[in-house]
Amino acid sequence: MDAATPDFPAPQPEPALPKTQVEFFLRAAEKVRTTFPDAPGVYLFQDKAGRVIYVGKAKSLKARASSYFLKAAAEDSRTSQLVQEAYDVDYLEAESEVDALLMEARLVKDIQPKYNRDLRDDKTFPYLQITTHEDFPRIEITRAPRSSGVKLYGPFANVSGLRGALQVLQRVFQFRTCPLDIEANDERWRWFRPCLLHSIRQCTAPCNLRISKEDYRRDINRLRKFLDGGRKKLLDEMRAEMQEAAANRRFEQAARLRDEIRMLESLDHRGDLEKHEQPEVFYQDPKKGLAGLQKVLKLPQQPRTIEGVDIAHLGGTETVASLVQFIDGLPFKPGYRRYRIREVQGVDDYASIHEVVARRFRRLDAEGEVFPDVLLIDGGKGQLGKAASAFESLGVRPPLLLSLAKREELVYQMGAEEPLRLSRHAYALRLLQYVRDEAHRFAQHYHHLLRRKRTLGE
Repeated sequence: MDAATPDFPAPQPEPALPKTQVEFFLRAAEKVRTTFPDAPGVYLFQDKAGRVIYVGKAKSLKARASSYFLKAAAEDSRTSQLVQEAYDVDYLEAESEVDALLMEARLVKDIQPKYNRDLRDDKTFPYLQITTHEDFPRIEITRAPRSSGVKLYGPFANVSGLRGALQVLQRVFQFRTCPLDIEANDERWRWFRPCLLHSIRQCTAPCNLRISKEDYRRDINRLRKFLDGGRKKLLDEMRAEMQEAAANRRFEQAARLRDEIRMLESLDHRGDLEKHEQPEVFYQDPKKGLAGLQKVLKLPQQPRTIEGVDIAHLGGTETVASLVQFIDGLPFKPGYRRYRIREVQGVDDYASIHEVVARRFRRLDAEGEVFPDVLLIDGGKGQLGKAASAFESLGVRPPLLLSLAKREELVYQMGAEEPLRLSRHAYALRLLQYVRDEAHRFAQHYHHLLRRKRTLGE
């Protein structure tokens, strides 16, 4: 039923069809051919009493509605009853395919047509859900909508089309779709690394507090107004806001509003909703990551502090190390440390790990500081063994020691004979990767600083 028909052949009812049905075929087919536009919108089948009995959306109203007046539609079990009962067909044009999708969902919910029974009754159909209880509301597609703390739109007939619409709208309103629990007054989020969606301007990165709670909620209110069918009023309000921002020399805000207005005005040129293409985004949910670590490592309680160590080399002669600290799954920049390896000659990662771990925990032990819950080493079993030997030389009990090997992403743990092979999408692995990659980034940054000093004589 969803495939549009590119040509508009004459109606082909079988001679055996009832006379009333043949009349409807001929009359309605002519109406579609002469009055329906080749534009997006919704079409409405009505019975003799004028009641709407079916609502459908279309990318092309003329092509889609024409498909009902073919021999196949009269014989298809999904459409035969509808065509037999229908007496008239009408349409409502929409400004874009996205608007048509939203219009269909609103009409089905309000009118509850007879032949849209599945959408009315079956809770497994997808909804668009906006959380309302969070500082930075998230937008998600769900088949199990919550009963409170959310604003729901739908149900929708086609989840693929809904995903495509969500991607298009995300380019305009730049909302988040991740499950992170972000609190506006928690400054630790300033050190969280935004995902790829921020880089391609599909999210304003509230996970990094790059947008205020008030400005983000203003964007969400604009989205809700659009979803409620207030596109024209929304555009008028945004134009007025853009002019005010420009008059008050808030040029960055004015430029962003200008871009959003242009995208809203050109929604009908955004591509096919059935061919949505979203980049693969591996965000890290701190709470789920910590809970996952506790589960896979069979820990008595959830870890709170994780430190990561990585080694980098300067021109094959000088070795540096980095140590990063995460608290409750988030980076804690004041806890970051850099080390110049002093006791190792040449390039020797194993000996360098031994040195930096020994120096770090010798000081913590001497000053009576609390050890981290987890120490993560970038590398495999050999690197992990060198970290363990550093604690043996100090005569102190180590925290939970792990190493994460690149390529296969195997997790090695002291005392375990075999490494853990976690799912690539496991929250526990994503958290360890985040710590490992941040340690690597910080080590490379130190490496570049030293190289610049050597080259420029700074």
